[in-house]
Amino acid sequence: MPAIAYDTIGYEVDGHTATITLNRPEALNALSPHMVTELRAAYDEAENDGNVWLLIVTGTGRAFCTGADVKEIPEDGKVINERPFLSTYEQWEAPQEGTPPFRRMAKPVIAAINGICCGAGLDWVTTGDIVIASEKATFFDPHVSIGLVAGREMVRLARVLPRTVALRMAIMGKHERMDAQRAYDLGLITEIVEHDRLLERAREIADTVNRNAPLAVRGTRLAILKGREIPMHEAEMLAEAFRERNLHTADSLEGPKAFVEKRSPEWQCR
Repeated sequence: MPAIAYDTIGYEVDGHTATITLNRPEALNALSPHMVTELRAAYDEAENDGNVWLLIVTGTGRAFCTGADVKEIPEDGKVINERPFLSTYEQWEAPQEGTPPFRRMAKPVIAAINGICCGAGLDWVTTGDIVIASEKATFFDPHVSIGLVAGREMVRLARVLPRTVALRMAIMGKHERMDAQRAYDLGLITEIVEHDRLLERAREIADTVNRNAPLAVRGTRLAILKGREIPMHEAEMLAEAFRERNLHTADSLEGPKAFVEKRSPEWQCR
């Protein structure tokens, strides 16, 4: 059982994997203020649980996430949040809505896209570490079709897709949708899965990742993500600094020892 009882999401830990399930199918998993608050709590719960090494995020129903719930956007246009406006640092940042705090969290995230994915739902696609999708998944951005500027969602997408593809999606709005095959061909997702096997496949991938040394996985992930934002030489030096830190862990000794002894390593995550 999770430490917190959730209303709009599911939270389950199995082995070393925490699965977060967006669970407002009647609203196509649109993000309400309360759902955003619960997602923040779930991410923190998983990140702070020493038994959890990896997160899966997926959805229920025919949508993964359709972005912010337009029925609950304040009339003054302020960012969806249950806390007082501008009371926390995150509210001075670009709005994150449902996005995992990927810049400050260490543990990897697998996004399993089960259906319609648009608007803020695209944030899981562009910030997830491994992204797979059901054959029924579709991707688009409706902002300009409802009179809004496509903000951080499309800026992030333009770092993942070719510029012209991202621009086409941004300014075509809801009138053009990308299917799973096209998303795979462009590298937006890494695997297309039979719809009924999506979560099963996500868990298979999670189990494979978790067979590796968890601290080494985190250091590798951080080296890649942090390195993308700085020049190459500085990125190389940062990656080597992460490598050096990991050499002081018990797991860094266990790996070579297990290899020499021809046995499976017993990771302690320390």
